[in-house]
Amino acid sequence: MRRVPRPRADALRNRERIVTAAREMFVEFGAQVPLDEIARRAGVGNATLYRNFPERGDLVREVVNSLMARVTERALEAGAEEADTFAALRRFTHAAADERIGALCPMLDGGFDKDHPDLRAERERLEEAVQGLVDRAQAAGRLRADVGVGDLMVAVSQLTRPLPGTGCLNMDRFVHRHLQVFLDGLEAPARSELPGAAATLEDLRSDARCSS
Repeated sequence: MRRVPRPRADALRNRERIVTAAREMFVEFGAQVPLDEIARRAGVGNATLYRNFPERGDLVREVVNSLMARVTERALEAGAEEADTFAALRRFTHAAADERIGALCPMLDGGFDKDHPDLRAERERLEEAVQGLVDRAQAAGRLRADVGVGDLMVAVSQLTRPLPGTGCLNMDRFVHRHLQVFLDGLEAPARSELPGAAATLEDLRSDARCSS
């Protein structure tokens, strides 16, 4: 059997630099930023970028996959290192904001295959990790019982999303402040009764299908 050669270390570094540059520029300028500008920020030639990502959708998908993987790791770290289950949830929420999850979500609505096997696998891994944080906090009586994972993810996305038309990242200084106010409202015992039902991950998937 013919062995498939491993990518060289420098080739892997270039690919990682491209994905990092793309993630930063998607946040700053939107997902339609010229690929040439991404290559320039990554410090690679255009040919290197196109060799790794022949189509824009290929790069967008890799950025989304990379982001989900990073956020999943933050969830796993919080769960493993925090003895207090609500402290773990709090740490994850702030870490997800630092990964700029809210700024990227509205920019990456299209242009890539959302059902790609790699994306599906990473999405399931992320959902399982966050569901575990929520379940443990509720089982310990630290998280109010009338909220779900969907409530958490919607709030993180909305509260970390730059205001429309601002075109600047200075709003970041308010993000963790607003997240802390939100988290205070999640902690048990609940101080009010929430209208409607808790949002689930399936609710989020259904909403995504309707908007696509």
